[in-house]
Amino acid sequence: MHEILIISGKGGTGKTSLTAAFAHLSHDAVLCDLDVDAPDLHLILQPSDTEKIPFVSGFEARIRSADCTQCGLCHEMCRFEAIRDTDDGFSVDPVRCEGCGVCVHFCPEKAIDFTPRECGWWRIARTRFGTMVHAQLHPGEENSGKLVALLRTQAKALAKENGAKLILSDGPPGIGCPVISAVSGADLAVMITEPTPSGFHDLERVVELADHFRVPTAVIINKTDLNKSVSGSIQAYCADKGLPVLAEIPFDTDFVHAMVQGQAITEFTDSAASRAVREVWERVLQQAAAFDAA
Repeated sequence: MHEILIISGKGGTGKTSLTAAFAHLSHDAVLCDLDVDAPDLHLILQPSDTEKIPFVSGFEARIRSADCTQCGLCHEMCRFEAIRDTDDGFSVDPVRCEGCGVCVHFCPEKAIDFTPRECGWWRIARTRFGTMVHAQLHPGEENSGKLVALLRTQAKALAKENGAKLILSDGPPGIGCPVISAVSGADLAVMITEPTPSGFHDLERVVELADHFRVPTAVIINKTDLNKSVSGSIQAYCADKGLPVLAEIPFDTDFVHAMVQGQAITEFTDSAASRAVREVWERVLQQAAAFDAA
């Protein structure tokens, strides 16, 4: 079983559009959207959920007003200013509460409950391209790295159950905690970049991250004809690093038109960009097999 992760150092490089196209071209793959803070793969794949499970992580404090004596100790000790002092008594601001438990520990009346916190949800769904696992945190919630790890575990279990030989994941942008959780242990990280100064800079950062976790990597330069000079610089950088550049995909507005129609570029049109995506998918599979053999 291969786990192929599609990532980018920044948003807007076309990562999700290419992942959707790869999903269309794959066979018997389990699909996974690991961008749990702002998922959008579902906009193209249009999943039909079969299961929806709450994601519970951490705790939150709640003051029982009937048992509170208004001593104010919790208000004094909370370093996150999460305890509100109002005319109706003390209460906990759930947005500010970090779930540290200091107020619970020191409350002399034991009038504060410490309950598990529901941070979001994760789902198992059906799509026209196969089974999909995806999730979303509630606004302002944390622990995205933990949720990413949960999704990867569920995707592997589904792949084993269904006899699938491939897990294809749309990773989160950047280099933060959710990306670290997505990258570590993957069989191949395919990095999508664009020929802009920020695209090049963030590619360098995510390459360093993958190197740290010793994850095999390959690069795709999307919208390559927007700036030939920067594309050349990216090519030179990849050559110096020993990174295979699997393709240079031309800019094509059909990506946008396909997205508006809720389709992958490869099922929407047979343009030059669509043909380039079909060709690069074969190279991605070959690259994954090559790393596996090594």
